[in-house]
Parts: sequence; C-alpha cells; structure tokens
Amino acid sequence: MQDEIYRYNAERWEALVEADALFTRPMLDLDEEKARAYLGLERLGVPGDVAGRKVLCLASGGGQQSAAFALLGADVTVFDISSGQLERDRSAADHYGVALRTVQGDMRDLSPLGDTAFDLVWHPYSLTFVPDSRVVFHEVAQVIANGGHYYLMCANPFFSGLTHHSWNGEGYTLTQPYTDEAATSYPDQDWVYTRAPSGPPGIREPREYRQTLSRIVNTLIGEGFTLTHLSEVRGDYPGAEPGSWAHFTGVAPPWLEFVWQYRSGQAV
Repeated sequence: MQDEIYRYNAERWEALVEADALFTRPMLDLDEEKARAYLGLERLGVPGDVAGRKVLCLASGGGQQSAAFALLGADVTVFDISSGQLERDRSAADHYGVALRTVQGDMRDLSPLGDTAFDLVWHPYSLTFVPDSRVVFHEVAQVIANGGHYYLMCANPFFSGLTHHSWNGEGYTLTQPYTDEAATSYPDQDWVYTRAPSGPPGIREPREYRQTLSRIVNTLIGEGFTLTHLSEVRGDYPGAEPGSWAHFTGVAPPWLEFVWQYRSGQAV
C-alpha cells in the first residue's frame, strides 16, 4: 500500500534524481581497491571477502554502494523507493559489466524480496524517512541470513533535525523534543546540489522522523541482533567557522554507524 509517506519520499527522490543531487550520482571511477576502501568493511568489522555472498543494498539506490559491492564479486540486490535511483544502479552495473538485481519498494515491506536470505544488509542514511523504525527492523530480520550482518547508518538521535543554522552565537540550540516519531524538516545542504548552476532547485525539503536511541537498540535486540560495532560520524575541519556546516559536524556528530549480527532464535 502506497501511503502518503511513501508518495512524499518517492516524489522527492525522483526530483533529486532529476536535479542530479549528490546522492543520486553513480560512482563510475571505481576499481576493486577503491571499492574496498570506499565501503570500509574491515573498519566496521564486517567480513571483507564478499565474493559470492548475497548483499542487500537497502534504500540505497543511486549506483554507489551497489557498484562497489558488485565489483568485489558480491551477489547484489538493490531495494529502493525511487525508479530513477534504481536506473542509476543499472547504468553503473552496465558501465562496469557486472550484474545486479533491482527491486522498487518501501523498506517497511520487504516481501517483494521473496525468501532470499542475505549475508549482509547494507542500509545507509534513510531510516528517518519513516516514522516507526520498528517496522523496518522487523522486515530486515525476515530477509537476513543466520549469522548475517546488518550495517545501519542513521541520524544521531540526539541531534536529529539540528543543523548549522541552529547556531546562536555560542552553540547549537536544541529545540525539538526527544521523542520517537517527532517530525522534523530542514533545508538540504548546499553541497547536495553542487551541479545545480543556479542554486538548489525547487525541491521539497526532506521530511524526517526522530528515532530515539533506545528504540533503535532495544528493537534490534528484540529481533535477534547483537551489536558488534558503533561509531559516530563527525567532521574534522580544524579552524572551521562557527555556524558553518563543517564546524557543526565537529561539535554535534550528525550520524551514527552500527553493525549488528543476526542469530536465528535469539529474538527476545
């Protein structure tokens, strides 16, 4: 069922593809060495030899991670809400002469993937585009293999909705409630549209929902996952001007990276 949340996200991402926004651009200059460095599997504690392993790039269209995994020999499936993003995955695959599968859909319903059990689910920033993360995590648990790894990058729950525009002269002011599913929105950063000659096009702002850390962690534990890695993704720009995006990312790390391992029968 395509509800209003689905339609908003799908329409926005089709517009982002049309504008050639940063996260819609396929990576066309990779080789195996660059692909391995880009993914950083060893840093995350994920098995680095993915050749022949089933990898699901979840809400990860655009021809970036999918191309990297395919170059390393993985059996890649890309699941994304945007037909335009999936077309870019297919174009990247053609560019490298590799094969991958693309499936259009909502990360809240992974039934179109059938009974495939994935060794690795790779889920970059997208969790905040839906209100209830629990639905997504339950779906991931249905498609991951026993012993498989789940990489999740998401907004740092404590700073969700905060940007460098929140600078008050002394710090970055938190004003939004720390509650699950609290809606937030903010302008896209300028660097998203570096190829738009006349500035950011008239695209609706991202509509996001806060996912508290306790809900993320406790839900995944309840689904049978064990946490194996956690890192904060922050900027490193010494001397950055206060109130700039570079300064903000050093003071308030905007993103978190998790790696979870699934064990069948471990759900509580």
